[in-house]
Amino acid sequence: MSTDFLISALVQGCAYAGLGYGIYLSLRVFNVPDITTDGSYTLGAVVSSLCLVNGMHPIAALVLAAGAGFAAGTCTGIIHTRLRVNALLAGILVMTALYSVNLILLGRPNLPLIGFEALQDMLGTSSLSQLMLMGGIALLLSMVLFYILRTDFGIAMRAAGNSPSMVRAMGVSTDMMKITGLAMANSCTAVSGSLISLYQGFADINLVLGIVIAGLGAVMIGEVLVPARIRSLPL
Repeated sequence: MSTDFLISALVQGCAYAGLGYGIYLSLRVFNVPDITTDGSYTLGAVVSSLCLVNGMHPIAALVLAAGAGFAAGTCTGIIHTRLRVNALLAGILVMTALYSVNLILLGRPNLPLIGFEALQDMLGTSSLSQLMLMGGIALLLSMVLFYILRTDFGIAMRAAGNSPSMVRAMGVSTDMMKITGLAMANSCTAVSGSLISLYQGFADINLVLGIVIAGLGAVMIGEVLVPARIRSLPL
């Protein structure tokens, strides 16, 4: 019984990995407290659940959820950079708008996924198979982010968050870097929301309550437990 509980906790931890990546990108790379996380997390769950109900493959539903999160982050970035709205206020605006969008898309407060092929059904319903699937997705997501942040574009994006004046002097648009970074962060968050909804078997409009605090806590705990020389990203 205790082993099953531990495996279930690990499965959910792997599903929440995207949320940690998203908050880390926005907060540590760009120093932006992005509250859009509240809306994009639920958006990922809503989009993937609707795709599943309409007969789409779980992997395709996951990809579309990531795209929806990317669009939400892009809106926040545009409001912040083009309209010169404070980053915190821009995130609150998009988060509030996404609550209405999610409710309209869902059509109800809660959507059960009982009877539909879930993501974990692809490898079986055992706890170990679910852990392998969620762990593999979390590993794939981390590898993609690691590769992107080590490219020339990724280095420019990291530099834009660390020293915007230097990046502007080199002819790089810091606004575009911020928009792309926030879009990537919310895309990771939407993937996490999608995985949680597919794992739990339902999508709920209030799925996001307290999720930003949990993500911030995960990032801070990780920074304390993991030495700086290990978590730093080499050039």
